[in-house]
Amino acid sequence: MLLYITLGTNDLAAAQKFYDATLLTLGIVRRATQEDEIGYGKAVPNIAGAPEADPNDIQLWITKPFDGRPATVANGSMPAFDAPTRASVDAFYNTALLHNGTDEGAPGIRYRPNFYACYLRDPDGNKISAVCVSPED
Repeated sequence: MLLYITLGTNDLAAAQKFYDATLLTLGIVRRATQEDEIGYGKAVPNIAGAPEADPNDIQLWITKPFDGRPATVANGSMPAFDAPTRASVDAFYNTALLHNGTDEGAPGIRYRPNFYACYLRDPDGNKISAVCVSPED
């Protein structure tokens, strides 16, 4: 349904460090680096089997606001990333905390069976989540 999502940042270098490490736990890599924004999408294997970015499929942009004003947190907004396993939700959560993310809810079952999720804030205060809906690993 969505083509991409954009999250604002006031410190692109700090956001890049956070998202490069945290999203890699879900197989998501940085595909674009520009002066005022960075873009992320799923890694695809190259011929040798190593991750290689597809530059035509960026689904998350982290950007300084176009209007030049400071980025602010959208109260009530939260992108949730699809995690392949519960272990990857745990890795996402722990890696985010190691890279200046803050806890908003540790990994665990919520809402219904097999909805294993964690909740965090990035260094700019944007709320994000990783969710695995598969049965336990």
